Amino acid sequence: MGGNAGNLSFGHWTRVDTWAFISFSMGMFLEAYIFGMSTIATGWVAMPASLRSLLLSWSPLWLIIGIIVSGPLSDKIGRKHVFYITMIMYGIAAIGIVFSDTYYLILLFLAILLFGSGGEMNTIMALSQEIMPTEHRSTTMLLELNFIPLGGVVLAAVSFSTASSSIFYQRFMIAITILIVLIVLIASRRYLPESFLWLASIGREDQAINDAIKYYGREEYLRRTMNKKELEDREDLDKTKHLGLKIFSTLTTAFAGTTGFGLIAYVLGPVFYPGLVALILLVSSVAAFGTGFIGFFGERISRRSMLLWGNVGALVFTIITYVTISSWTRYLIIFWFLVIALNAFVQLGYLAEDTLKSEVWATKSRGTLTAIIRFLGIGLYIPTIYLTASYNLNQYILFNIIVWVIGSAGAIAWFLFGKETGKGIPIEMAD
Repeated sequence: MGGNAGNLSFGHWTRVDTWAFISFSMGMFLEAYIFGMSTIATGWVAMPASLRSLLLSWSPLWLIIGIIVSGPLSDKIGRKHVFYITMIMYGIAAIGIVFSDTYYLILLFLAILLFGSGGEMNTIMALSQEIMPTEHRSTTMLLELNFIPLGGVVLAAVSFSTASSSIFYQRFMIAITILIVLIVLIASRRYLPESFLWLASIGREDQAINDAIKYYGREEYLRRTMNKKELEDREDLDKTKHLGLKIFSTLTTAFAGTTGFGLIAYVLGPVFYPGLVALILLVSSVAAFGTGFIGFFGERISRRSMLLWGNVGALVFTIITYVTISSWTRYLIIFWFLVIALNAFVQLGYLAEDTLKSEVWATKSRGTLTAIIRFLGIGLYIPTIYLTASYNLNQYILFNIIVWVIGSAGAIAWFLFGKETGKGIPIEMAD
C-alpha cells in the first residue's frame, strides 16, 4: 500500500475486520490473564521463598519460550496455523489447572498455558499489522493491546470473588474463564483470513489474491492492495535501514515496559505486601486499562511521542516514589495514588513500544524479529525477580529507577533519530 496514506478514505471496515478485532483482543486478554496466574498461584500451595521466586519467574520463562518458538514458526507455516496450536494448548491446560493440587502440577499446566499465550500474542501482533485496514491500523493495534490490562483486571476480580472459597473452587473459576474465552476465539477465527502480505512475501501471490477476494470481495481486495500494488511492491522486503537504532530502541523499551510493570504489579505484593497481592494487581491493571483508551486516537498520535512520554513519565514517577517512601509506607492512600500514576505512564509507553516492535520489520521476517525482541525484553525481566528478591524496599524502588532510565534512553533515541510509524502510515512504510 505504498503512497500517501492521506489519500485513503476513512471507511471500509468489514465484518472480517470485526471478527479479527474480537479474535485479537481476546487473545491479548488471555495473555495477561494467564501471565498473572503465577502470582495468584503463590497462595494455592505452601512453598518456601525459593519456590515462590521460581513460580513468579515461571510466567516470563515459559512465555518467552512460546514466543521464540512461535515467531519463526509463524513466518514458516503462516499466522493462522499457529493459532490452531495455541488454542489446543489452552483447552488442555485449562482443564489440567483445575486439578493441579500440587506445586509441580501447577508448574506443568501453567507452562503449557504460558507457552500458548506467548505464541498467541506474538502471532496476533504480526497478523494485526498485516491485515487491518491502513486507516485503522494504529487504532486497532493500540485498542487490542489494551485488552492486556483488562485480562489482569478480570483475573484479580475472579481471585477476589473466590478468595473466601476453597482453593479448588478458585482454580475452577479461573479455568472456566479461560475456556469461555477459548470458545470466543474458536468462533471468531472461523472468519479470520491468512495474511495476504505474508503469502505474497513467500511467493504465493496467487493464493494471496484468492484469499483476499474470498474474505473481502473483489472491490475491497483491490482497495486494500492498492489495485494489487501491495502484492507486487517489494519496498516492504527491505527494512534494513537504521537496524541498530531499531534493535536498541525496541529492546530497551520492551525490557523497561515488562520489568517496570512486572516488578510493581506481580512482584511487589508477594515480596513486600502479601496481603495486598490481588489488590495491587487489580489497581495496576485498572490504571493501565483506563490509560489505554487513548488508542481511540491512534491515527492522530505520534508513535515517537507516545514512546517518549510513557517512558520518561514512568521514570519521573518512580523517582517520586523513591523520594516519598517514608510517606507512602505510612499512608496507603499515597501508595495507591503513586501506583495509579506510575501504571498510567507505563501503559502509555507499553502501547507504543509493543506496536513499534511489530511494525518496523519486513513481513517475511516480522514474526521472527518481533519474537527475538520480545524474547530478550521479557527474558531480561526474569533475573530481576531473583536479583531484587533480597532487596529492601529502598533498594527495590531504586532498581526500578534504573529500569526506567534504560527505557527512557531507548525512547529518547527513537524520538530524536527514529522514523514516525503512526498517524495512518501504511505498514510497509513503517521503517
